[in-house]
Amino acid sequence: MEVLRFILSGKYAFFKKPEVNSYYYFTYGNIHKVALLGLFGALLGYGGYTQMRVFENEGKRTKLSKGFPEFYERLKDLQIAILPVSGCKNGVIPKKIQTFNNSVGYASREQGGNLIVREQWLEKPEWDICLRLDSEEALKIKDALCRRRCVYYPYLGKNDHPADIREVRVEQISAINFITGKLDCLLPKSEVTLAGTDIDDPDDFDDEDAGGTFKYEEALPYEMDEWINHYILKTFMYTDWPVKTERMTVYRLDDGKSIVFY
Repeated sequence: MEVLRFILSGKYAFFKKPEVNSYYYFTYGNIHKVALLGLFGALLGYGGYTQMRVFENEGKRTKLSKGFPEFYERLKDLQIAILPVSGCKNGVIPKKIQTFNNSVGYASREQGGNLIVREQWLEKPEWDICLRLDSEEALKIKDALCRRRCVYYPYLGKNDHPADIREVRVEQISAINFITGKLDCLLPKSEVTLAGTDIDDPDDFDDEDAGGTFKYEEALPYEMDEWINHYILKTFMYTDWPVKTERMTVYRLDDGKSIVFY
């Protein structure tokens, strides 16, 4: 099986959590599948949320049409794997609150029209991305990246965080007989268990020889709701602890890293 593999990075990234939208804006700790599909959609020129608006009453009123934005409708079945680069400490990418002014004039009702924005940004994020080349849309993405062509410029969460895509290559991979071991990508928590124990918290596991050093865990967007386009979350885990899985197929990359697709 062929897989497209590349390094995705940037100076900053901001993948907004929609639950909080006043005073501070918070980010997810890693790029998630929906955001990655949006980046692929930008490369191919597919429409987003803005293109879903329909006009009524001679263009004086707008509403959102039913269904998914074009990029998600076309790309939602892609199979991906996200590998945080080992340079991030304990699987966590550093974050920092950035404060800046939005002075476009219509951003705030306060005198002067100035809005003070406080956003939490990921600092120097970097991921190793794998995409299964098993569909027409995946092959289009491969062609765009290998030819260094894009319709819209890709960015990491917002358009003032440009994405850097490098080391694009195609690898031949195959499934391996995996019982227990370490996986190098973000993992759906419901599909794996920590090897040698059913305890959810590694701090409660005393066998140091069988354990690891860290476990990152976060509920990340995995799908979208068709009616209101809200995120559907799934808990993901990234750890150097040995894990076991019976429901997911494990693949081995050229450099020896083991991954699963979702």
